[in-house]
Amino acid sequence: MKKIQDRYKVVGVNKVNDVYFRLVLDAPALAREVKPGQFIHIKVSDGLEPLFRRPFSVFRAKAGKVEVFFEPVGKGSKLLAAKEKGDILDVLGPLGRPFTLPSKSVKQVVFIGGGIGVAPFLLFSDILLKHKAEKVLLYGGRSRAHTFSMAGFKANGVKTFVATDDGSVGVKGRVSELFDKIDIAPTTFIYACGPRPMMATVAAFAREKNLSGEASMEEVMACGLGACLGCSISTTKGYQTVCHDGPVFGLEALVF
Repeated sequence: MKKIQDRYKVVGVNKVNDVYFRLVLDAPALAREVKPGQFIHIKVSDGLEPLFRRPFSVFRAKAGKVEVFFEPVGKGSKLLAAKEKGDILDVLGPLGRPFTLPSKSVKQVVFIGGGIGVAPFLLFSDILLKHKAEKVLLYGGRSRAHTFSMAGFKANGVKTFVATDDGSVGVKGRVSELFDKIDIAPTTFIYACGPRPMMATVAAFAREKNLSGEASMEEVMACGLGACLGCSISTTKGYQTVCHDGPVFGLEALVF
């Protein structure tokens, strides 16, 4: 899979809500190569601090533009949120193992996202526009401030359901409160991304109901290429790196 390191112009930095941001890059070559579940590694500063690049899932890749969806919580992501239209960013990608496309036998595709874990699924829903399976998004956030318009998903024919910890939007509780929206059938396939506790819950549910699926894991990354081993996680095949062996793994392969 072709990896590209290049410098791209920022064409937009927008607040999605009170918490999340969307950054748009003019990156035609990158947009052609990236697949759902992969990430890009962005150098957020021209100086030495922060030293390492920051990984971001690709939210959308359309018409030569690449979008990332993120929450500015650390120094690197806060620097990214402060970028302006016309700024130039050094980007490496696409990196990592993407989601596999569902087979024709799959009748229901279920996206499960917690917080910014929803990021890979808009691009994925773009790719699956012609797939005849029912598409469902189960999204969990902490509060109303952590929810946003699902217009892009709805335009792609995705049925969306929301749960918030405080009940301010949708169902009160964790995203697991929405599991009753999933068809318990061999023709259902789950794709998940979010905080580790959520992923453990999804994996346990899938095992209990004998459902197949994949998960994109979130870990702190330094090199992004599998060299430093800093993002290693436990799997049924031993320790593997999220950046190189993943970030996508089969649900059955994860050890929590």
